Amino acid sequence: MKKINITGAGLMIMLLVFAGVGYAKELHLHKKTGDFVVHFRAEKAPFVGENRVKIEINDADNNMIADAKTKVKINYSMPAMPGMPAMSYAAEAALKDKAYEATLDLSMSGSWNITVKILMPGKTPVTVKFTIDAR
Repeated sequence: MKKINITGAGLMIMLLVFAGVGYAKELHLHKKTGDFVVHFRAEKAPFVGENRVKIEINDADNNMIADAKTKVKINYSMPAMPGMPAMSYAAEAALKDKAYEATLDLSMSGSWNITVKILMPGKTPVTVKFTIDAR
């Protein structure tokens, strides 16, 4: 009968578990609104705590809009539940490279409503809504 190396098997299991955590699936949502497509991205699936997100905006010709004069504001909220009041927070995204980046601090797991408001000089503000589930 062969002996099983428990230490080696345990290390292999730990390696597989940590590798799975390190490669959590990216979140990418997008919606068309008027002449724009708004992309909402997070490096990992949303989780409780601080989440770095990127907002990318494309025009009708699929050109990225990344202008320092364009402002991107994000409101994120969770509706009231029995025994818990509604929660509502705001963040302003800063232009970095060709995307607008912000940190959303999701205080608990569950369904969150995300509203992205894009303010461009001389244009009507554009609003897009997404829903994400934090774990």
